[in-house]
Amino acid sequence: MPQIKYKRILLKVSGEALAGDEGHGLDFNILHSVCASIKECVDMGVQVGLVIGGGNFWRGVKNGAGKLQRSHGDAMGMLATVMNAIAVADVLNQHGIDARVLTAVEMHKFAEYFTRDTAERYLNEGKVVLFAAGTGNPYFSTDTGAVLRGVEIEADAILMAKNVDAIYSADPNKDPNAIKYTQLTYGEALAKNLKATDITAMALAMDNDMTMVCFGLDEENSIVRVVRGEEIGTTVKNKF
Repeated sequence: MPQIKYKRILLKVSGEALAGDEGHGLDFNILHSVCASIKECVDMGVQVGLVIGGGNFWRGVKNGAGKLQRSHGDAMGMLATVMNAIAVADVLNQHGIDARVLTAVEMHKFAEYFTRDTAERYLNEGKVVLFAAGTGNPYFSTDTGAVLRGVEIEADAILMAKNVDAIYSADPNKDPNAIKYTQLTYGEALAKNLKATDITAMALAMDNDMTMVCFGLDEENSIVRVVRGEEIGTTVKNKF
């Protein structure tokens, strides 16, 4: 069996990353590519929890600002994550991987209600567990939901698959002099106000001494490379 660094992971994938060049909806070529990488991880013996953002359908803060009450806009964002989770679970099934969708709000027609014990049982059975509907509460991002679930399932690391290949001192698409970080402590990331995740997610990971790796989803086989311990992207910890 190949060497693996992280036995149990919480993988967060942004909804926008699944939209491809269209910027909206689902690009099934990307879905199949992501699911193939997850299958490779599962075949290596890695237990995978998965959180998918909803930005390819609806971003509560961005799309609803000034038009809807914030809680209603965020509720729509939670539903967008459920749609993505159902789609990814279906594609995982096509790749021969048993997957279960657990939601933070009850919707028994579409998915099971999340409990930590149910998630633990499925992970130990080798199933991929998709956590949908964020934390179940407005005003919390899917990044925060991902860290919360990662802490609850006692993941070895939270893997943040982003549209950018690492954490930078500034937006590398706007500032050619932006500094790329390979390692950061949570204290440094918060002090520098780096936009790796929102502050709530970062603080929750820091308080629970959780390792976080931020990397580019579109890099070749990036998910598997991180699981094997290859140093790509930016690793964030309390201390090194």
